[in-house]
Amino acid sequence: MQPNFLNESQVMWLDTVNRFMDNEITVEYIRKCDQNRDYPYEAYDKIAKQGWLGLLFSEEEGGAGGDIFDYTLMAEGLGKYGFDFAAAILVPTFTAMNIAKYGTQAQRDKYIQPFIEGKIRFSVSMTEPDAGSDVFATKTHARRNENGDWVINGAKMFCSGAQADNTVIAMLVRTDMNDKHGGLTMLLIPNNTPGMVINKLPTLSRHATGTTEIFLDDVIVPGDAILGVEGQGHEIILNHLELERCAVAGAYTGNAQEAVNNANRYAHQRTQFGQPIFNFQVLKHMLADNQTRVDAARLLVYRAAALKSQGQPAPRETSMAKLYASETLKQCALDGMQILGGFANLPEADMERYLRESIQCTIGGGTSQIQRTIIAKSMRLN
Repeated sequence: MQPNFLNESQVMWLDTVNRFMDNEITVEYIRKCDQNRDYPYEAYDKIAKQGWLGLLFSEEEGGAGGDIFDYTLMAEGLGKYGFDFAAAILVPTFTAMNIAKYGTQAQRDKYIQPFIEGKIRFSVSMTEPDAGSDVFATKTHARRNENGDWVINGAKMFCSGAQADNTVIAMLVRTDMNDKHGGLTMLLIPNNTPGMVINKLPTLSRHATGTTEIFLDDVIVPGDAILGVEGQGHEIILNHLELERCAVAGAYTGNAQEAVNNANRYAHQRTQFGQPIFNFQVLKHMLADNQTRVDAARLLVYRAAALKSQGQPAPRETSMAKLYASETLKQCALDGMQILGGFANLPEADMERYLRESIQCTIGGGTSQIQRTIIAKSMRLN
């Protein structure tokens, strides 16, 4: 059932993405990529051919000129059969928007059209072994050499999709060792740059898109690989995270709805004690509670997306959406495992994959605890 507060074009757009997922991508393909830990190159190319990678770019740049609400609806549809798949599309798209906002004309000319056409990808790298929620603890450092190039040394962790072919990594590095808060800078680094080693990690979730560790040993990139200006890294990351949290929260909601739908279908089909198990009140109430959670999460996501579409800062609203949608997905997947019983443990049921991925969803992009801290900060009276 589509929410009746979407206008006609928004309903049609969300329906289009959902049908594309059902007919062109398929849950079977997503399941196979997860089982084989294969990056979904084929599906990525299909989405590129639809022009959806350029949704947020202006028409002058070759994009569709959509807004953040359109983008969030796309994320909801892409996340239908699992957040890992959605991440393969969302991580490059919301990272690429940093080029549109902070890039030079030369960078926009170099990267935007090839990205929209699916020829290159983007990934963002913030986390390090000793720097996660506290980005100011970033130690990976970059200095200028005598030619004006950047020389980078350090290590990064949990960089999603960084190993995929033709990926450019937007990496947060320290360029001033004496300025903890103002000494962070964003550099654009192709993932085939000499001196950089990228290893895909065997994690519980993110099997297909992948998350990586990165080692940089005297990696050299040109002086103009800087995004924005030196010392602007923290500002870029803060703006990036609001868009990221809208996108991922939309995808979490789409997957949570499918988890509820999956459990509901099974509850109507599975017969025990002479009747469908849906007839037992304990399961009815479990499903009812979870559908209520999903609807509430969707409202929070749409509110955040609407504010961002109007150009308003929305750190509180995006954190609420990210927090509640991720926790909702985890609860819906966990209850789905209980409702499906033993069958839930089989890959063909998909629920065990939804549960695995949901665990990462309350951590990546800012933990649930960090989201609560941001929300509480907005509640201060002085």
